[in-house]
Amino acid sequence: MPREHDPAFRVGIGYDSHPFSRGRPLILGGVRIPSEVGLQGHSDADAVCHALTDAILGAAGMGDIGEMFPDSDPANQNRDSIGMLEAAVRRISSSGYVVNQVDVTVVAEAPRIGSYREQMRSRLAAALGIDSASVSVKGKSNEGMGWIGRREGLACIAVATLKGNR
Repeated sequence: MPREHDPAFRVGIGYDSHPFSRGRPLILGGVRIPSEVGLQGHSDADAVCHALTDAILGAAGMGDIGEMFPDSDPANQNRDSIGMLEAAVRRISSSGYVVNQVDVTVVAEAPRIGSYREQMRSRLAAALGIDSASVSVKGKSNEGMGWIGRREGLACIAVATLKGNR
């Protein structure tokens, strides 16, 4: 028997990773974090926002960040990732969805994000149009393993739930 599809509730997952690069600011979740290295990328390389943008677009069945903001477009050079996230929220809204809740995990040996967590939650909540109580941001290490453990970069995983608003 076919399973019924509930268009009122959707779930999406997003992932992003970037290598560290000297001479660039480190921006995570829309917050500038003091660091000797930033993240290499075409835009401002905010991996938190990129993973969230993919999670939201994926939940709505509307593609991914690369389709919406291709790195082949010069207009996206150094683009603000909070603005990209806000544009994704507007896109899903035009299809009848609103963000319900998000959960983000930053996997890095450094920086430790604990002291920036509340700023990130507040900045992301504003971009998503939800209360900061519905935004979770966690930091995890990779226990010294692999490229993350060698402090070559970081990765982010995000989950988003959407509700139909029509």
